[in-house]
Amino acid sequence: MSWCSGVMQLGTATVMAVVLTGCKPSTSTSSSQPKQISDDIKAGDTIMALTIHSPAFAGGETIPQKYTGDGVDISPPLTFSGVPQAARELALIVDDPDAPTPQPWVHWIIFKIPARATGLPENVPKTETATDPPGARQGKNSFNKIGYGGPAPPRGHGLHHYHFELYALDTELNLAATPDKKQLLAAMEGHVIAKGELVGTYQR
Repeated sequence: MSWCSGVMQLGTATVMAVVLTGCKPSTSTSSSQPKQISDDIKAGDTIMALTIHSPAFAGGETIPQKYTGDGVDISPPLTFSGVPQAARELALIVDDPDAPTPQPWVHWIIFKIPARATGLPENVPKTETATDPPGARQGKNSFNKIGYGGPAPPRGHGLHHYHFELYALDTELNLAATPDKKQLLAAMEGHVIAKGELVGTYQR
């Protein structure tokens, strides 16, 4: 089965502090007001806002077929800004909450991204360890594969929204090889100091 969703949203470049107090998840959020996800950010945590952008599509636009299961299925290029100086490393989770599954369908997990990295190149190889940026590692997606798996929602299921969620962490993660989303979130618990989100869409 291959399910995915997508709506990319580019927020402002302004970095500001916000206090999350149990706000509900939304499919339309800007980087100046990161949404709270119940399983990875506790209510009351104060985090900074950062910006994640893609030169391949703007926030709220359709993800080009090239980056989907209907194309060559490679990861899109991404750029980051506003990462706090205190950040030790970055992590990215891409998932689809519109998938007809109990939990959002995970498309990509990449972590141990250097804190000073300004983005990710197009077509990150689907290997456990990445060379660009050096030292980054990838986990298993919901396809039970390592690396990026692009949108491929059920035909006729409607518009899916793909959330590219970037996290800045105040620690260096020590995880076993190829963790899944649940394991990554557990390791990040209490260490998220900034977050940004880009949402892209796709349908068949």
